[in-house]
Amino acid sequence: MCLWVPIFAQDLGAPRAAFVTMAPVPMTTMARGKPTAVDLQFRVKPGLHINSNTPGSQLLIPTRLWLDPPTDVVIGKISYPEGQQMSFVFSPDDSLSVYTGDFTVGVSVRPLAHIEPGRYAVHGRLKYQACDNSACYPPKLLPVNFDIRVVRAPAPPRRNPAQSPHVHQ
Repeated sequence: MCLWVPIFAQDLGAPRAAFVTMAPVPMTTMARGKPTAVDLQFRVKPGLHINSNTPGSQLLIPTRLWLDPPTDVVIGKISYPEGQQMSFVFSPDDSLSVYTGDFTVGVSVRPLAHIEPGRYAVHGRLKYQACDNSACYPPKLLPVNFDIRVVRAPAPPRRNPAQSPHVHQ
């Protein structure tokens, strides 16, 4: 079960409004040196849409995620979902790629092999532009935060060498 907690976007002079919220991210345990996928779940307020990360026009502001990991933690590929193709009153002949409702952005996180085991916080921001069917609002920055727990990688399985000097063929 996923609980949604509104995290208000930082604004650029417009009134505060929770156009997009982020679900809390469960603690993810990962082994040193091994990449692990972390899913970040977002929700667009009903009646609104935001441009996807590939909105289909250079004039539109794409949704982008930036993460600032702690030292010795590497952010790999960020995987955005495909947007929904929709047409709007302001441009009925064009189809734009947008996100509505719930969407998930996947992030590959890899702690370096020499990092000390422990808990680490990853901070960042999601930049998006919300629109309704007739107007778009100024771009917003949504704070993104999640924690990871780094553990030692499990030891490789030991191979049991032959015990007898007589090898059976």
